[in-house]
Amino acid sequence: MVRIINNSLSKSSKAWLKEHMEDVYVQRAQKDGYRARAAYKLLEIQDKDRVFRPGMTVVDLGSAPGSWSQVASKLVGPAGQVIASDILPMDALPGVRFIQGDFREEAVLAELLAATGGRSIDLLISDMAPNISGTMAADVPRAMHLCDLALDMAGQVLKPGGVFVVKVFQGEGFEAFRQDIQQRFGTLKSRKPAASRPRSRELYLVAKDFKG
Repeated sequence: MVRIINNSLSKSSKAWLKEHMEDVYVQRAQKDGYRARAAYKLLEIQDKDRVFRPGMTVVDLGSAPGSWSQVASKLVGPAGQVIASDILPMDALPGVRFIQGDFREEAVLAELLAATGGRSIDLLISDMAPNISGTMAADVPRAMHLCDLALDMAGQVLKPGGVFVVKVFQGEGFEAFRQDIQQRFGTLKSRKPAASRPRSRELYLVAKDFKG
């Protein structure tokens, strides 16, 4: 019985690996030097919504392995600043200050704020997601909890008029979260980038003009 389960898992893993390696965005990321295919989601959002400008100060939550930080660093340029944070480790990137830890902890939040050098935060981006169990009833609430944490962080650090980009998952809690953002920002748009797999329930919310 154990051998059958292990064989099943092995076949599933091989199928996932085959799909991953044949993915056009995985191949593009390898060619373009991005650490993950997720870079193209943020690039499409930038193309449509122009959330980045040269010289901005940006906070990237859930940054590992670093593809969104790579994009952000290029788009804000040498006059800008990118501060990235994740519970997981992340290899160093030029122009990116990485802080490992849970930003809900006071010491980590203080380090994030200190890293800005007193500059206002123009943009907070979050691609955070929980470890997926495959059970939607458990996964979606956990994902939405991370969204709530990111929004709370945005409320603490964004300057008036700032921008918030966050990955969300359609399901329980999504509509209430969307309404919460609408109350805090002047404009809100939903995006499903081409690099998001069609079967994924993920969306990206792009909120502009933070009311403070």
